[in-house]
Amino acid sequence: MLFHPPKNPVELKVRHLNETQKQRREDLMEATQGKAALKQFKKNMAKKAKKALKVKSKKKNADVKQKVFVLDFDGDIKATAVKHLREEISTLISTAEKGDEVVVRLESGGGLVHGYGLAAAQLVRLKDAGLTLTVCVDKVAASGGYMMACVADKVVAAPFAVIGSIGVVSQLPNFHKWLKNHDVDYEMFTAGDYKRTVTVFGENAAEDRAKYQEELEQTHELFKHFVNTYRPSLEVAKVATGEHWYGEDALKLHLIDSLQTSDSYILARMKDNDVYALHSRQKPTLAEKLGLAQAAEATLSVAVDKLPDALARFDLNSRLNILK
Repeated sequence: MLFHPPKNPVELKVRHLNETQKQRREDLMEATQGKAALKQFKKNMAKKAKKALKVKSKKKNADVKQKVFVLDFDGDIKATAVKHLREEISTLISTAEKGDEVVVRLESGGGLVHGYGLAAAQLVRLKDAGLTLTVCVDKVAASGGYMMACVADKVVAAPFAVIGSIGVVSQLPNFHKWLKNHDVDYEMFTAGDYKRTVTVFGENAAEDRAKYQEELEQTHELFKHFVNTYRPSLEVAKVATGEHWYGEDALKLHLIDSLQTSDSYILARMKDNDVYALHSRQKPTLAEKLGLAQAAEATLSVAVDKLPDALARFDLNSRLNILK
C-alpha cells in the first residue's frame, strides 16, 4: 500500500532569538549613534567573545551551553492550538537534549475538558523526556489554561495576569416550555440509564439534574487531583473554588513561582544560552495560495478603480479647506 503524504503538511519555522535581538540592537545603534559607533561596538563584542572562549577552553569540565526553546500556545475554547503544539513537542523530544529548557508562552481562559486535558498531556511529555519546562503567562491562564500551566517546573506570570479558576462550569438553555406552548412534541430514545441526562429540548427531571451535577463534581475532582500531582505544595482545597487571582495574589497562594513578563524572562535566558523560537503552521495548498493571490489582485483592482474618485474628493476637500 502506497503512502500518500498530506496535501498540506505542518511546516516548522525556527528563529534564533539571540541573533534576532543582536540585529535589532545593531540597527538601533547605527540609527542613533552612527556607523562608526556600531563598528566599534562590534569590535568590542568580538574581543569579549574571544576572551570568554579562552576562559571556557581552560576549564577541564567546561559546562555545555544549554539551549532554550520557546513555544507559543494561544488557546481558544476548543484548545485547537494543540494541533501544532503536539508537532512542536514531538520535534523537540527527538532533537533536544536532557536539561534543555522549553519555555511555553501560554495564554488561555480555558475551555473544553478533553481539549485542555490533551494539551496538558502534551506538556507532560516534555517533562517525561527530561526537559525543563517553564510556563510564562502575560495575560491569562485560567481553568484549562491553568491545568496546562501547573504541569511546569516553574510558572512565571506578569503582575496582573489572571491565574486560577480551578473549577468546572456547564450551562445550556432549555426550550421544553416553549415547545409545549406551541404544541410541539419532542421525543428522545436512548439505551442506557444515563446515556442522556439533561437536554436542551426535553423536560429535565430532578434525577437528571442530580446525575449531571454528579458528573461535574467528578470532573472537578479529577482537575484538583491533576493540579495536586504537579504542584503538591499548593493548598488545592483553598484555591479550587473556581475563583481567579491576579499575579501578586497568585504568588502568595503558590499558584505561580515568580512575577515576571515573558519578555523579561526570555531576555534574561538569552544572556548565557542560545534561545530558539519554534512556530509551526499548516502549509497552504496550491489552491489556497492561488486564492490568496486572487484576493490580493481583486483588492488591488478595486483600489485602482476607486483612485480617480478618491483624487477628485481630495481635490474638492482641498479647495473647501482653502475657502474656509
